[in-house]
Amino acid sequence: MSNDSRRDFLRKSGLYLGGAAAFSGVIPGLGGLSAAYAADLAADPMAPKAPHFPAKIKSVIWLHQEGAPSTLDLYDYKPDLIKLAGKEVPASFLKGIKTSTQGGVGKLYASKREWKQHGDSGAWFSDLLPNLATHADKLTFIKSSVTVGATHDISILKLNTGDVNPGRPSLGAWISYALGSANPDLPAYVVLYNGDREPRAGAANWNAGFLPAVYQGTPFRPGDDPILYLNGPETRNSAQQRKSLDLLKRLNTLGAERYPSDTELRARSRSYELADRMQTAAPKAVDLSQESAATKALYGMDDNHSRTYGETLLRARRLVENGVRFIQVVSSLPQALATERLDWDAHDGLEENHKGMARLVDKPIAGLLADLKSRGLLETTLVVWTSEFGRTSWGESGSGRDHNPWGYTQWMAGGGLKAGFTYGETDDIGLQTADKDKAVDTYDLHATVLQLMGLDHLKTTFLNNGRSERPTVVYGKVIKDILA
Repeated sequence: MSNDSRRDFLRKSGLYLGGAAAFSGVIPGLGGLSAAYAADLAADPMAPKAPHFPAKIKSVIWLHQEGAPSTLDLYDYKPDLIKLAGKEVPASFLKGIKTSTQGGVGKLYASKREWKQHGDSGAWFSDLLPNLATHADKLTFIKSSVTVGATHDISILKLNTGDVNPGRPSLGAWISYALGSANPDLPAYVVLYNGDREPRAGAANWNAGFLPAVYQGTPFRPGDDPILYLNGPETRNSAQQRKSLDLLKRLNTLGAERYPSDTELRARSRSYELADRMQTAAPKAVDLSQESAATKALYGMDDNHSRTYGETLLRARRLVENGVRFIQVVSSLPQALATERLDWDAHDGLEENHKGMARLVDKPIAGLLADLKSRGLLETTLVVWTSEFGRTSWGESGSGRDHNPWGYTQWMAGGGLKAGFTYGETDDIGLQTADKDKAVDTYDLHATVLQLMGLDHLKTTFLNNGRSERPTVVYGKVIKDILA
């Protein structure tokens, strides 16, 4: 094979420059790709790939609480905030904050919830999350979370892709790229949502960016028919479908040869083949009718308010059982249950809003943790409870809170973590991280998730326009103190 032919082969297979250099970084000790291995990846870019080191987990369930809940009203108990309620924010607490959020700085606003400590860990929970509180000793809290950006769309992009501008790959896409698929009959990366609308900013939050398009997330809709047009018409048999797929493959291959840099064409060809296999595998994976009444009740599906989110999380568990590596779940209140807002965004009316959203997610998330544990799956699954930012210690409009990127709570549960552990804290009024050395940015969260999946975030690379890109851009550190 001539040098030109070899380069052409690699370019068409997605391994030219970016792919080849990246996979030599993803797979420890290779230094470069053998021709046989490159050919295997060209034939199937989703083929399973070895991690850098033994992984602690096999799957991630990423629970994005869209709209940004006030963790001051859920997990972060602050007696001093109660004492100072109604007063101006002392200047000492505003040190280092150069830009106020949308509504400016108002008077301190105390949580109206009742608080108790739970479990041997003594973790604080408000009365909004009674079911989740029973799992306190399974959780690893990060109470020193920080981010950038004061608007939802910007910070949601950063949460999912590591950048405030569209165009970078999402965390799920990086994991799909680095590890491939554990089940050839299902997507490696699935997006679930339970409301009546697609999540804010849509596909920008599960796209593949500059990675080959085959690694992007596959959204499943809520309800009994999550995958549109999965079943073919009764008048069309499997032989006819196979002939159509072969024709489409030939046509797309011709197009890919003409436009070798267009990874969408190759992704489209693979999606047709995947859809063909999914017609058998996917209905079983997402069919909740196979679950017992007791399991459905565990997920809150016997309550009309929490039913849709419970269905979504039960479907997430079934996908984990079927080898899906990354499941991105976005919470949203169905329109029929909403008074005004469909998510946690509470600039006013926080009490009513958070009661509704907490009732939506509390029992289903508790059920997910219990179910994973009982099935032996929690040891190999990472559950991440996260949001784009937190909420301020001061009030807005008399009954709500503004956006807070300076200090808020996230948590994780599952394999490889110190369970019943809290890392970091906010100051006495819950506004900023108390110890800047323990601040956990989105990049640090991503680096830690990758670490648990057996991936070094510094070595998970892709050459894009001459630049070696990685999931954490030029930032990120693994939060070693939370690892078991």
